[in-house]
Amino acid sequence: MGFRMIFGSFFKALGQIGDRRFRRVLLLGVLLTLALLVAAYAGFLTFLQWSLGEEAQLPVIGKVRWLDDLLGWGSLFLMLAFSVFLMIPVASAITSMFLEEVAQAVEDRHYPHLPPVPRIPFGEALRDTVNFLGILIGANIVALMIYPFATGFAPFLFFALNGFLLGMEYFQLAAMRRIGRANAKAMRRQHLGTIWLAGILMALPLSIPVMNLVIPIIGAATFTHLFHAIHSRTAPSA
Repeated sequence: MGFRMIFGSFFKALGQIGDRRFRRVLLLGVLLTLALLVAAYAGFLTFLQWSLGEEAQLPVIGKVRWLDDLLGWGSLFLMLAFSVFLMIPVASAITSMFLEEVAQAVEDRHYPHLPPVPRIPFGEALRDTVNFLGILIGANIVALMIYPFATGFAPFLFFALNGFLLGMEYFQLAAMRRIGRANAKAMRRQHLGTIWLAGILMALPLSIPVMNLVIPIIGAATFTHLFHAIHSRTAPSA
């Protein structure tokens, strides 16, 4: 039953990918994600150049003036490698700031009978996004230190971790629009397995370049559908 609900929500979300509001959130998410990654790289490169100075002293070779440039280019490849892992938390957290617009587009098309909900203040949405981003990045950084010791289990840990975090946060953001933060947390705990599986479904393609910029939008729409599917079963009179 859970799989049918998850995939039904997912394919409904896919069917709305051409929605104008989806495209707007996608564009904002792409621009902000790239800006954040570029800013992080620029800060890292500035730190390298500051710590190395104009030149470095190497054993036998002596003074080397191009070492900071070499490490600068090397750090670029390092940041590209890290972006495979960081793109999941960054793109997902950035999109969560605009989830309300995606959820409203879904409800306008599929649930037009529902009463309007008050808009979440931008400051509150920004705070939730920053908290979500911090948790996702922190968890993934800790996981990066564990992966070398997990050998063949590292991919499973990666998707299990991010599936859990994405599922919990996206469902919370979708549900609290309609039933409030406390009730959303209670429903989230009650349906943990279904939400976790849906989160893993979202995390799988998030590791693929380019696709990982589109999937957060699909994820936001999917969890909006998933919330309404669960809510209609648990509160049929609502």
